Amino acid sequence: MTDSNPSFLGRISLAVSTFFRILGDGEFAAGVLRLRNGEGEAAASTPPAAAASMPTPAPTPAPQPAPTLKEASPDAALQLLGLLQRDARFIDFVEEDIKHYSDADIGVAARLVHEGCRATLREHFTIRPIRDEAEGSRVTLAEGFDASAIRLTGNVVGRAPFSGSISHRGWRVDEVRLPKLTDSHNAKVIAPAEVEL
Repeated sequence: MTDSNPSFLGRISLAVSTFFRILGDGEFAAGVLRLRNGEGEAAASTPPAAAASMPTPAPTPAPQPAPTLKEASPDAALQLLGLLQRDARFIDFVEEDIKHYSDADIGVAARLVHEGCRATLREHFTIRPIRDEAEGSRVTLAEGFDASAIRLTGNVVGRAPFSGSISHRGWRVDEVRLPKLTDSHNAKVIAPAEVEL
C-alpha cells in the first residue's frame, strides 16, 4: 500500500479511524470538511499527525464582487454647461487666452464669472456641506463610516475608529432642479453661435 493510492483494506482502516477521529476532534473534523469542500488541497498532502497539530487558519473574507459600471448620460452635464455659459459666460472665460491681460482685468472678469456661476448653482441645485463642523475641527470616524462621502488623507493605517482634523467639509447635492428639455433639444449645443443682422 502507498500513501497516494492505499489498498481496499487500507482504505477501510483509514475510513474507520477517520470516522472516530472526526467524532472526537472538532478541529480535525473542520479540516476534513474544508478538504471535502475543496478549500484545503494543500492539507491533503499533510500527514494526519501533522494536520492535527497545525492551527486552523483564520477564514478569509469572501471577495467582494466588482462594482458594475454604468454609463452616464452626458445630457445633464451638457445642460449644466449651457446654463453656466448663459448666466456666467463660463466657457467664454475658460476658453479665453488670458496671458496678455493684467491681473486686475482678470480679477474683474473672474468676479463676474464667479457671481454668475454661484447664482446658477443656487438656482438649480441645493448643495450642502457633508460635515457640519468647521474646517480644522477634530473628529472621530467610527467603524462603518460612509467612505463614499469621507476620504481619508495623510497617514492612513489600521482600522476605524479614526481620529483626525477636517481639512475640507465636502459637498453633497440634496436636490437638482434642471429645466426639462424637449425631445428636439440638442444638448451638445451649449451656446448657439450668434449672428447679428
